[in-house]
Amino acid sequence: MIDPVIKGMAGQRLMLGFDGTALNPELKFLIRELKAGGIILFKPNIESPDQLTQLCSDAQACAADAGQPPLFIAIDQEGGVVARLKHPFTEFAGNPHIHTESDAEYFARLTARELSQAGINMNMAPVMDIAPVGGGSIMQERAFKGNAAAVSKLGTCVIKTLQDKKIMAVAKHFPGIGRTRKDSHFFLPRLDIDLDTLRSSDMKPFEAARDADVSGIMLSHIFYPQLDDTWPASLSPYIAGELLREQLGYGGLVLTDDLDMKAIQHDMKTCIRQVMAAGIDLALICHKGPNIEIAWEQICHLLESNPQLFALGEASMDRILGVKKKYLQV
Repeated sequence: MIDPVIKGMAGQRLMLGFDGTALNPELKFLIRELKAGGIILFKPNIESPDQLTQLCSDAQACAADAGQPPLFIAIDQEGGVVARLKHPFTEFAGNPHIHTESDAEYFARLTARELSQAGINMNMAPVMDIAPVGGGSIMQERAFKGNAAAVSKLGTCVIKTLQDKKIMAVAKHFPGIGRTRKDSHFFLPRLDIDLDTLRSSDMKPFEAARDADVSGIMLSHIFYPQLDDTWPASLSPYIAGELLREQLGYGGLVLTDDLDMKAIQHDMKTCIRQVMAAGIDLALICHKGPNIEIAWEQICHLLESNPQLFALGEASMDRILGVKKKYLQV
């Protein structure tokens, strides 16, 4: 039998996707049995504003009935090419069309209002990557235009406005993927660049996000061989633990990108072992399938069998519950 404390700690480390548009048996299982810390919504989960509000309300009620803390309910609502909410929700052209702090504030204020009304409390935005001009960046349709200073200014305006309205913001994709051309949904991009170059440019917006007290930072599914010659950023103890936590001094939530993406070339047990060793707080698994239960069981096993990982797990729980207390009135 797994200790109930271990079960709760394991579940809080997971942010999970699901099929359906209502509180169905699948979603109830994720909340009641796996004790998921959060769920993430995609277009197939959304039919209308009223349906979405009911779904979010029912999911939170299910968590409360199960004696769980409130759920993170997240969505990717960047605007432009990555926006899960379509008409009749407000549709924006995206970050490349945000030129001023006034533009950024307007986008974030309206988005926060609509997310809040629906019961969504976390936006997987803003993108803080820098897309070089003429470089064929995979992020050119999603990134703010300009250099590190411009991206920092506009991105932190979005962060502060969202969070002033009680919507948690997540800056992505650390330590920066703007120089890459391949899509990590389908490939493992390789960025052979040294740390000094990253520090001088690509990482600057994430330092600004840290200073803006961003709730979360999402790691990229990119391989940086000069930083870690074995693991992509999303599974790297050096990048997540040493670089982001220790050197940058970031104390908020650290998230993987979706562990179901093709860039991840390891089985789920290996992924979870790395997530735990790196002190990453939330593992995203965005699609229905056996990986969800495999991940939960592996977290339970590692928490039970490894005192060092249990200590790291306690630190993650403190961060998770601290953010929930701040934004979700735990």
